[in-house]
Amino acid sequence: MEIVSVKLQKSDELNLILGQSHFIKTVEDLHEALVNTVPGIQFGLAFCESSGPCLVRASGTDPELVELAKNHAYALGAGHCFLILLRGAYPLNVLNAVKAVPEVCGIYCASANPVEVILAETEQGRGILGVVDGLKSKGIETEKDVAERKEFLRKIGYKL
Repeated sequence: MEIVSVKLQKSDELNLILGQSHFIKTVEDLHEALVNTVPGIQFGLAFCESSGPCLVRASGTDPELVELAKNHAYALGAGHCFLILLRGAYPLNVLNAVKAVPEVCGIYCASANPVEVILAETEQGRGILGVVDGLKSKGIETEKDVAERKEFLRKIGYKL
């Protein structure tokens, strides 16, 4: 067995959701969940099929994001994983809808940060062991940091 790391390269404006599902129907059901949750959403999604032809299946509303999602999913090559790339929407807006899709088994991460995926590769295939989401902690928040966090959340409209 070999441990492999794949960095998901994306621009800072994009958010991603990386998860695990279990059936080819995932692509269409995730697409429907996203467009029904946020009308006009811009996204690309890709799913790694893990039986039969073992293809990367894809869908989305933004051709550039669909292409990027396909390339990342192919680089991961981990059976039944899926990747959603979002522009102008945030995982917070769609995560519950994604988790409610019957084929979805779990979510590894939902982030705007740089993400590195840690995989195990065996003779059979690849599986996701975990993710490195963002950077290592640099300290513990102070009272000033707490005030800034609360102010930021109110500024962007997520708290009253």
